[in-house]
Amino acid sequence: MTTGDSSGRKLLIGDIIRRAAEAEPLAPAACVGSQTSGYAELNYARLERDANRLALALRERLGIGLGDRILGWADTSIEVLPLFVALAKLGAVFAPLNARFGPEEAGEVARLARGTLLIVDSDHAAGAERLAKAAGLDRWALLPVGDAGRAIAPRDAGADANRLVLDAEALPDPPTAIEEPNLEESDPHVIFFTSGSTGRPKGVVLSHRTNWLRGFQGVFRNEPERTVCMFPLFHMAAFTLAIAAWQTRGEITYTDSSAEALLAACESRRANRLYGLPLVWKRIVETDTSRWDLSSLVQLDSGTSATPIELLRDMKALFPKANVRIYYGSTEVGSATVLADADVLRKPGSVGIAAVNADVRLAEDGEICVRSPYLMDGYFDDPETTAASFEQGWFRMGDIGALDDDGYFSIVGRKKEILRTGGESVSPNEVEAVLRNAPGVGEIAIVGLPDSDWGDVLCAAVVPKVGATVTLAQLQAYCDGRLAGFKKPRRIALMESLPRTSATSQVQRMMLVEEIMTGGLASE
Repeated sequence: MTTGDSSGRKLLIGDIIRRAAEAEPLAPAACVGSQTSGYAELNYARLERDANRLALALRERLGIGLGDRILGWADTSIEVLPLFVALAKLGAVFAPLNARFGPEEAGEVARLARGTLLIVDSDHAAGAERLAKAAGLDRWALLPVGDAGRAIAPRDAGADANRLVLDAEALPDPPTAIEEPNLEESDPHVIFFTSGSTGRPKGVVLSHRTNWLRGFQGVFRNEPERTVCMFPLFHMAAFTLAIAAWQTRGEITYTDSSAEALLAACESRRANRLYGLPLVWKRIVETDTSRWDLSSLVQLDSGTSATPIELLRDMKALFPKANVRIYYGSTEVGSATVLADADVLRKPGSVGIAAVNADVRLAEDGEICVRSPYLMDGYFDDPETTAASFEQGWFRMGDIGALDDDGYFSIVGRKKEILRTGGESVSPNEVEAVLRNAPGVGEIAIVGLPDSDWGDVLCAAVVPKVGATVTLAQLQAYCDGRLAGFKKPRRIALMESLPRTSATSQVQRMMLVEEIMTGGLASE
């Protein structure tokens, strides 16, 4: 037997903000900017108010409601956050597009979503009409700036007939909180588009329940979480970190990924948590950090790829009072494993043990498989790819893993990236981990160049350090005693930079191979 309103027992993203606004309305919720440009802030009361007013405008003026997919094409700004919360309250599905894509490239992704409305910021307004047409939409809207509660309404005819702009008069506050009574926690909340290191984009569908659980960190904490985030607001991690901070009634601060901007934000906002990819942490430890007061930092996190032990030692030395954690996961699974502070130096190269509430195992072929309540619902409108990614409820990560005697996992390589050279299997990650420390090497990626005799010829794509000279002979000599002979690179390509995904900085290996082949960059 149940009593009362069951909606209060659902795990809904909009309720996180509503409850925080009721309990601590003046507490800071979000901040965007930098020390040079200044910071724009929202407290919980303002975030809740702006989200409710924007939700009312979207519902009453445009008919946006439960299940509608709303495409967002906007860079990181404070105005994106009320939109994110407003859509959650309406039960609409937020589908952000990469803000660094042009209209044509974004259009390929936008078509997959089969959206109801496109919302862009002012920097993307010039290409909005083309993107809307590419996505099959007959209307688009400008993201409200400054006062997110201003109503959205169609402009009077003319060339911009499909453009929706702000009314001159602000919409009044809704008499009650905007809530969709039929919204269930299992309903889709967001769609994030990902292609990893391969080509075709896929839409990862995450429910309210999944995102709520991914952000939940338990009930009792010494203080609210104040996180500085390097990810842009079209990337899943940017919102997962926000939800995690909001669950503690803390604050999320977005700034760019330079070491200076991140550290300045940590000082300005008195941040106690900083998440950075290994490449970002490398920049930080090479920076003179004495310019900032970083005494508030107590939690340092990294992930996505194995973090070199040398970098971990530097992080521990630079922040001796902080805890360091390493996460392994993906957009599809959230956190799969975690390496705790006590183990980061004891287990070099490991990504830890299964995360709380997650089951992790190795398939017969060594592929890492994950089962947990954090898993995606599936790939949007792609049942074949969804089915191929699961096996009896276990998600296949596509990574080849290893398990030590203590039950700690490590990543050996990508299943589809394992190279076959002369009948032998080679993990690019393994070779990169060795050669990353070779003299003169700034960045390195190992790829396979097609060869009729060998299958794959191992090529080292190297970005040398400033003023350094790197040769193939030097790399091969460095491998002696560290790697088997068949794992040595047989070609070298000197690069100015490596092509990477914009959000996670993963090397785009297929693009790199194409660049090397078409440019004739490989030499012996």
